[in-house]
Amino acid sequence: MTLDRFVAEEVNPHNKVRKRSHARDLQLYKRIGPRFGHCSLMDIRRKDVQDFHNALVTEERLSPASADHHVTYMRRILNLAVQWEFIEKNVLTKIPLMKVDNKVERYLTEEETSRLIEVLQRDKAGGASNIFLFLLSTGARLNEAMSAKWEQMDLASEIWRVPASNSKSKRSRVVPLNESAVWVLNQLDTKGHHDFLFVNPATNRPFVTITRAWYRLRRKAGIENMRIHDLRHSYASFLANANCSLYEIQNILGHSDPRVTQRYAHLQHQTLKNAARAGSMIVRSKGSSAVA
Repeated sequence: MTLDRFVAEEVNPHNKVRKRSHARDLQLYKRIGPRFGHCSLMDIRRKDVQDFHNALVTEERLSPASADHHVTYMRRILNLAVQWEFIEKNVLTKIPLMKVDNKVERYLTEEETSRLIEVLQRDKAGGASNIFLFLLSTGARLNEAMSAKWEQMDLASEIWRVPASNSKSKRSRVVPLNESAVWVLNQLDTKGHHDFLFVNPATNRPFVTITRAWYRLRRKAGIENMRIHDLRHSYASFLANANCSLYEIQNILGHSDPRVTQRYAHLQHQTLKNAARAGSMIVRSKGSSAVA
């Protein structure tokens, strides 16, 4: 069986039911298929995949993290082939990745936030801008926002009930809707016409990917090296700078493990330092007056 046939007849039907990221997998296969789709499952070679992996970075100019996603998906495909007894072993087991440090967070500065919001409000990007504004207003994960439905929104109580099926932790959670988030929702024209909040006007269906729109808008706002997920980190920084506790940040962002929230502790420390510095300036100014 060829890889194309295995993915179309076995993997896609399976993942469509079980994986929230199935749409992302379809996007990844658009590069994988032309290179390996004609190969039988038993003819896929580890060296060929590593060459493909390198070419994604050197020739197609993908980021190392994006290149890793393609190889990781191929490895998952072959894992299923082993589980379902189409092949005896997965030649991509423990295949080395680029070892990108995904724990590095990028936060919007106050100036960058202003520029980005101005661009998003002027350039609608076919509706994608509203998603970015919503992420910046709620700290939600991209998948949660793109899967959000109107039935989950309680505007009277200003809360959003994220179902377990859309949550990374597999547990339902409640996200508070601040004035900014409510404003974004009021800009949408999908209420009463679609189940989903964010619908691509070109297809009249929920968005599948908005990465290209993000790159264009980010560049237009003069912001470099920022991922869509960093909007979530930036929202957390807003909370930390507003003196919210780590416990509050954990619950708003829906972290199942408090250790994940600890990454924002340094932001709280900086806020305390700034407050202490302000106190120092007051004492110094009073002291100068007394001397005078």
